[in-house]
Amino acid sequence: MSRVSSAQLKENLESIKERIRQAALRAGRNSEEITLLGVTKTVEPDIICQAYDLGLRDFGENRVQEFLRKADIIDRACRWHIIGRLQTNKVKYLDHRVSLIHSLDRMELAETLHARGEKIGRIWDVLVQVNVSGEETKTGVSPENLKDFVRNVAKLGNIHIKGLMTIAPYAENSEEVRWVFRELRNLAVDIQRESMDNINMEFLSMGMSNDFEVAIEEGANIVRVGSAIFGERVYLP
Repeated sequence: MSRVSSAQLKENLESIKERIRQAALRAGRNSEEITLLGVTKTVEPDIICQAYDLGLRDFGENRVQEFLRKADIIDRACRWHIIGRLQTNKVKYLDHRVSLIHSLDRMELAETLHARGEKIGRIWDVLVQVNVSGEETKTGVSPENLKDFVRNVAKLGNIHIKGLMTIAPYAENSEEVRWVFRELRNLAVDIQRESMDNINMEFLSMGMSNDFEVAIEEGANIVRVGSAIFGERVYLP
């Protein structure tokens, strides 16, 4: 679980927003264009409600079951994002409360989302997860297969590709992973030039608590921040 006092939560959010503002300033960007996505893995609904009341609107869950549990309890107009690897057998539980799916990484999942969308009358906004760094421990489409993948997904009418997502390797010095964010931005530019139907590169979801400032400098407009807002996670036995 993640527990943080109300005062600390307020201070954390203000600090992160200022760091976003400064990073945007360095890049000659408007910080208003950057969405702060609070990663709420292990964060209980009362803390999420406090964060909402302090101005945070976007919340990301790794697991569908946790999204459903929290969304059923919380009486706030949260924008919910699915950010973890999405199992095909969990897609049937997704509903209209999902704003954006960050982790489309394979055709089987795309086809399952399309079928679910047809059933409930929903076109899913999704990001394609790209394994820029090539780490075996990470999922995602390889950069060299990305264009073919998005072309195939674009044929599915109940999915709208809205951009790309990546997870950089962990590094003590975030400068070491700047190239990952730059490469994702370049991939997005290349895809946008293709002018494919049903695809736009509106969103680049990249950067987390330890590297979001560098990601912003390289073009991120969604940053996924968990522990820097809600404190370090404590996993109960």
